[in-house]
Amino acid sequence: MSKITVYTSNTCPYCTMAKDYLKEREVEFEEKNVQTDKEARNELMAMGYTGVPVICVGDEQIVGFDKNRLDELIK
Repeated sequence: MSKITVYTSNTCPYCTMAKDYLKEREVEFEEKNVQTDKEARNELMAMGYTGVPVICVGDEQIVGFDKNRLDELIK
């Protein structure tokens, strides 16, 4: 399975839903909190995004918590 990175912030309910969903499916992921990690914020902005969650599965990027798209990528 591809590496999964989830860009989050402390106050984002969709970030929490995405992380909870991945944990329920027992999918390993790396969380990068853009609110507390300046490097993560810079990475996110370099990809052209300013909002979270952004979920990277390999080379694919999902903006927001799109459960159907996530399911397709983590089969």
